[in-house]
Amino acid sequence: QVQLVESGGGLVQPGGSLTLSCTISGTRFSGNVMGWYRQVPGKERELVAEVTSGGTRKYGNFVNGRFTISGDNYKNMAVLQMNSLEPEDTGVYYCRLQRRVTPTYSIWGPGTQVTVSS
Repeated sequence: QVQLVESGGGLVQPGGSLTLSCTISGTRFSGNVMGWYRQVPGKERELVAEVTSGGTRKYGNFVNGRFTISGDNYKNMAVLQMNSLEPEDTGVYYCRLQRRVTPTYSIWGPGTQVTVSS
């Protein structure tokens, strides 16, 4: 059974930093895409950042250079480094593993709360 284990959420002051980690169990990162999405109050779930096992990265428009995602094929994990956090970044952050070649699938982690507040 494929599962995603998330860690690193919490409370941080505006301008601060947090690191989110997501580790895969039951399959490998190789050949897949790992990403972080978020659900902020009043909005639909949106892409924060994703990385392919080959190293191609994509970011949401709101990131503006503040976040960096990295993937590790050997440790089967992805890390999202978030800097210059703003109150508007508050929400639940979800890890997602996607296989985009047949047979395709998508696995979500349980989510971790990120709160940016003074």
